[in-house]
Amino acid sequence: MEALTYLHEAAGLEKCWACGCFQQLIQTLEQAFPNGEGPGELREAVEQAKSFLVQQRYDCLGCEVCIPPLALNALTRALGEAVSELEVCPTEQVAERRGWPPLPGACRVLRYRAPVAVCTLTGEDLAAAVARASGPEIALVGTLHTENLGIERLIRNVLANPHVRFVIVCGPDSRQAVGHYPGESLVALARRGIDSKGLILGAQGRRPVLKNLSPEAVAIFREVVEVIDLVGETEVAKIAAAAEWCAGRNPGPARSLAAAPLVTSIPGYLPHRMTPDPAGFFVIYVDRDRDLLTLEHYLNGGVLDAVIEGRTAAELYIPAIDRGLLSRLDHAAYLGRELARAEESLRSGAPFVQDAAPELAAAFTPAVVSCGPVCREAAA
Repeated sequence: MEALTYLHEAAGLEKCWACGCFQQLIQTLEQAFPNGEGPGELREAVEQAKSFLVQQRYDCLGCEVCIPPLALNALTRALGEAVSELEVCPTEQVAERRGWPPLPGACRVLRYRAPVAVCTLTGEDLAAAVARASGPEIALVGTLHTENLGIERLIRNVLANPHVRFVIVCGPDSRQAVGHYPGESLVALARRGIDSKGLILGAQGRRPVLKNLSPEAVAIFREVVEVIDLVGETEVAKIAAAAEWCAGRNPGPARSLAAAPLVTSIPGYLPHRMTPDPAGFFVIYVDRDRDLLTLEHYLNGGVLDAVIEGRTAAELYIPAIDRGLLSRLDHAAYLGRELARAEESLRSGAPFVQDAAPELAAAFTPAVVSCGPVCREAAA
């Protein structure tokens, strides 16, 4: 099985052992085949790979060839339905906003009453160049990085403007090693549509499934919008010429999909009073002599009960979570923010002073809640 070859290759690379890509692959395979299910060779390979795992130190190294996604792609091709429901590439959805486009993202609005949208895929510089050179026929220029939520966002934005009748897909598609093919997937959608589960027919992407669009929305998109396949094209003049050609064939405004109820934005706020974490509080230090970060945990009575050391934020907050040293989500968010600041300070040499938690800052003056040495003395 091709997937086994990739799995063994990743297990043999020390850089993969602490990488989130490899660790996510193992977790995905365990989810796909719980309780010893699945091919015997695959189970053995997974168990062997697990023996190499160490504490995760980075989400992704950005390797030119990322082996774990290749293994997952090969497994999907080999086993199909057995792994088709796995969430291998989750991404946060984006709340709608008023106006057009309703879903914010990496796009530039040029004009509303124009018939062409240009999608430059991963070409961010290309998007800027096309926008600068655009004529009156281009309404929107933006990028696209994923073949699921990214395509969903594009379709919803396009359908929200009945004047847009063409989408030119151009620029470089995502690296094949990563397994995302948003350009190829968008073209496949226009040609063949989706199946009953939202899978884009004929798409080769890592997860070309549209879960947040109705079949009606996809059908209307395919009916009223013509997708122009220029995937790989990076010459601005040729893209502009294609947009002019589309404008010359413009059939006029189309019927639009009934707009879904807009999500009303919630203004940010701070709590009116402090709610301490029952599990205690943290003090963070940057130890430049040893090139380490130190995280001290105190019970609310001021008793030091844990000291965690490491060089990255993740090396500190993961043990803190595993040991149950915090019990509130707002405390976890605060700790993550401060550890990220401390890690950057250790890396850059910039000074670090631990900030007060937001709820403390709202309730007290900065002089009272200043941390760092003051916190240590208070705790002592």
